[in-house]
Amino acid sequence: MSERVLRGVAASAGVAMGPAVVYREAQPDRPTAAAGTPAEEQARYEAACRQAEAELSQLAERADSQSREILSAHQLMLQDPELHGRVAQAIQAGQPAEEAVRAAVEQFAGMLEALDDQYLRERAADVRDVGRRLVAALSGRTVGIRLERPAVVIARDLAPTDTIGLERSLLLGFVTEQGGPTSHTSILARSWGIPAVVAAHGVLEAARDGMTVALDGDAGEVVLEPDAGTRQRYEAAIARARQQAERDRAEASLPGETPDGVRVELAGNAGSPAEVALAMAKGAEGVGLLRSEFLFMGRDTAPTEEEQYQAYAEALRNAQGKRVIIRTLDVGGDKDIPYLGLPKEQNPFLGVRALRLCFRRPELFRTQLRALLRASVHGRLAIMFPMVSGLDDLRRAKAALADVRRALEAEGHPVADYEVGIMVEIPSAALLAEHLAPEVDFFSIGTNDLVQYTLAVDRGNPELASMYQPCHPAVLRLIDRVVRAAHDHSKWVGVCGEMGGLPEGALLLLGLGVDELSMAPALLPRIRRLVRATPFAEARAVAERSLALGTPEEVLTLVEPLLRRGE
Repeated sequence: MSERVLRGVAASAGVAMGPAVVYREAQPDRPTAAAGTPAEEQARYEAACRQAEAELSQLAERADSQSREILSAHQLMLQDPELHGRVAQAIQAGQPAEEAVRAAVEQFAGMLEALDDQYLRERAADVRDVGRRLVAALSGRTVGIRLERPAVVIARDLAPTDTIGLERSLLLGFVTEQGGPTSHTSILARSWGIPAVVAAHGVLEAARDGMTVALDGDAGEVVLEPDAGTRQRYEAAIARARQQAERDRAEASLPGETPDGVRVELAGNAGSPAEVALAMAKGAEGVGLLRSEFLFMGRDTAPTEEEQYQAYAEALRNAQGKRVIIRTLDVGGDKDIPYLGLPKEQNPFLGVRALRLCFRRPELFRTQLRALLRASVHGRLAIMFPMVSGLDDLRRAKAALADVRRALEAEGHPVADYEVGIMVEIPSAALLAEHLAPEVDFFSIGTNDLVQYTLAVDRGNPELASMYQPCHPAVLRLIDRVVRAAHDHSKWVGVCGEMGGLPEGALLLLGLGVDELSMAPALLPRIRRLVRATPFAEARAVAERSLALGTPEEVLTLVEPLLRRGE
C-alpha cells in the first residue's frame, strides 16, 4: 500500500508514529424475546448495574482527577432513578433487559441532542457510553481496548471510559473518525500530553491492524503507511520532542526567573494529593490550586471531617514544604453532586455555587474549615475562597474561619500559620480589588470564569469558542487593576486559570506583574522556558501596549514576536 494522507481536526499537540490498533467494537446480537420473566430480567439488569459500577470504580482507582470527574459523572448516571424507572417499565412490558436499556438510553441521549446548548448535546455520548457498558455486562462481554505494545489507536470514536482504560504508557496517540476537540476524550489527550487527531473521515475504512501510522496533533495530519521521506520527517520531529523533554527534566529545578532578574513563581494545579506529588516532580514551586471537589464527587454522602483532614494533610506533606493553596468547595455550575440536593437552576453558573452554597450549608462549610485548619500543621497551607463577589462575601467567610479556629484551639487542636486569599473570578471582585486587598494575604485570578463572566461567553459551548478570548483587552484591564491594587497593599497575585498555561497568556501576565502562574503540571516546562527567555522589560512593554488595544487579535499580533523566544 502506498502512502495515504488524511486530514482531520487537531485535538492534542505532538507527533507520533507506530503500528495501528484498529478498534471496531463488536455489536451483540439483539434478542428478539425476553430471556426470562420480568422479575428475572429485572434481576439481570440490577446485576449489570452493580457490575458496571464496580468496573467504573476500578478505573477510578488509577485515574487522575480529570478522569475521575468523568467517571464520577458516569457513576451518577448509573444511579439515576429516572433511568432505572424507564428500564423497569420496559422490562415489565416484556422487553429483554438489553433492549430496555438501549431504549431508555436512546431516549435520554435524544433529549440531550435536542438541546440548544452544545456542551449538553455532547454529553449524549457519555449517556450512550453508560448504556454500552450496561449492555455489555448483560451480554457477558467486556468493553474497552487492551494494548499489548506501543501503538496508535484508531477508532470510529472513543468513549471517555475507553480512553481512561487505555494503558497510557503504551498509547502513542489516537485517531478517530468522529468526535471533536471539545470531547472528553480530546480533553484527556491534552491533559496527558498524547497526540490526537479527530474527525479524520475515512480513517477506519482505510486503516488495518499493524500498519504504520504517523500523526501530527498540531496540524491535524494522519499518514497511513508513510513513505521513506515522511518516516524520516516524523522520526526527526519525534527525536526533537524527546530531546526537548530531556532538557525539560534537566531544567525542572530552575526557577521562573527572567533574564533581567524578575522572579515569577511557577506552580502546579492539582486535583488530588497524588497530583501534588506529580507537580513537585515536574518542578513546581508550589501548588497554586488544589481542588477540594475530588473529596466530594463519586460518592453518596459528604466526606467526614476526618476523611478531609487525612487528604489535606497528605497533600501538604507531598508538597515538601512548599505552599499549597486549597480552594474550599466549588460545586454548582457545571459540577453537580446529587446528595447535596442543589436546586435545578435556569442559569447555574450565576446561581447557588461555590461559596454561596457553603453559606447555605454552614455545617458542610464548617466541617471543611475544621479539616483544613487541623491539617495546617503538616505543611504550608493557604486557604482560598471561590466566587467572592465583594466585601460582604469575604468578611462572612473569614468570620466563619475565625470561629472554627477558636473552637479548635479550645478543643486543644494545634493550628499552624496559614494564608487566606480569594479567587478573583467575578468582575465585581476585580473592580473592588482595592477594597478587598487589605483583608487578604493574596489574590488568585481564576481566568476561566473571569473571561466567561466578562465576555458573557459560556466557556463550555464550542459554538462560542471563537468568542472565548483570555487575551481580550477587557480581561487584561481587569487583571491589571487587580495586580495594581494588590501591590499597592503589598500583597501578591497569582493566576490559577488556564490562561497561565497558554504561552501568550503567560507572557502577558508576566508583563502585567503577576507574581505566580499556576497550571497543569505538564505545561510547566514550556512556560518555564518562555519566562527564562523573555526579559521582563520587554514583556512589560508589550502588556502595557496591549491595555490600549481594542481587540484580542491586535493583542496576539503584538505578543507573537516574544513567543518565538521560548521555542
